[in-house]
Amino acid sequence: MLIEEHKSLKDYNTFGIDAKARFFISVSEISELKEALQSKIHPTIFILGGGSNMLLTKDIDALVIHINFKGIKVLKSDKNETMLEVQAGENWHEFVLYCINNNYGGVENMSLIPGNVGTAPIQNIGAYGVELKDVFVQCAVLDMQNLEMRVFGKEECDFGYRNSIFKNAAKGRFVITSVQFKLTNSSHNLSTSYGVIKQKLEDNEIENPTIKDISDAVIAIRKSKLPDPAELGNSGSFFKNPVVNTETFQKFRNQYPNAPYYEVSSTQFKIPAGWLIEQAGFKGQRYGDAGVHKNQALVLVNYGNATGTEIWELAMKIQKKVREDFGIYIEPEVNVI
Repeated sequence: MLIEEHKSLKDYNTFGIDAKARFFISVSEISELKEALQSKIHPTIFILGGGSNMLLTKDIDALVIHINFKGIKVLKSDKNETMLEVQAGENWHEFVLYCINNNYGGVENMSLIPGNVGTAPIQNIGAYGVELKDVFVQCAVLDMQNLEMRVFGKEECDFGYRNSIFKNAAKGRFVITSVQFKLTNSSHNLSTSYGVIKQKLEDNEIENPTIKDISDAVIAIRKSKLPDPAELGNSGSFFKNPVVNTETFQKFRNQYPNAPYYEVSSTQFKIPAGWLIEQAGFKGQRYGDAGVHKNQALVLVNYGNATGTEIWELAMKIQKKVREDFGIYIEPEVNVI
């Protein structure tokens, strides 16, 4: 087990923040994970996955354990469905492409989401009308309190909008080691309700799309709007789309009748945070090396040498202005550390 000291985490977070770990271990087996947890190298443990949903505002005075488990296993398959077990360290988008190549349907709308499979349930990642919970069966976890393995089913995970038990009651206790998915082999339940997907398919003159057609459309849409973290540091959507009640929604619609929105239920409405941020005047703005992307106001970016604190200060400035202008609170989607 290789232990590194004062390890730069610049290559381990998609914002490209050059924070350092006091101690760093990368593990590829559960036995190595248990050994690291028992090592007593440092009293504090910090679990690191794909680094796609966090903003580092300081060095990490802890033992940082990087989860690097690899592998995709077919548990069972018939003419209608396939059950897969995917290790936590697999890259999410590469897993999606694996599914597309094998005609496994259900995750195509979530193409090009940054991060690893193991952190996907924590956030209940989603895009264009599809969420992880729609294909999720269960996940295996290691309890860091007693080093015992257990399984969380869908109900136990308590999934919500960009939320789960792992962000709340079980935060910091469990390490997700693998995730099981149920995917379709035929009669795919295609989700093309979002206007941008419909438009992209029409532009490509596709009337009967396959899961690959949808994946290709999503990839093209995301690339046109979102910067590649390898080229421009970012964590994808920095804020959640706010969900408001009927009273707040009606007041908002009266003031901004042409604003976009999505009906979540008869009493809840989702308003695009990107639209709010753009209307507040932040789209494309730059403050030193911290900024708001020119094509998508929901994405905060690191132009090179921004610190996590500088990006966080910008986020708070945006949050305050949106609340002042619209009376709506936008909540950060990333974990601020």
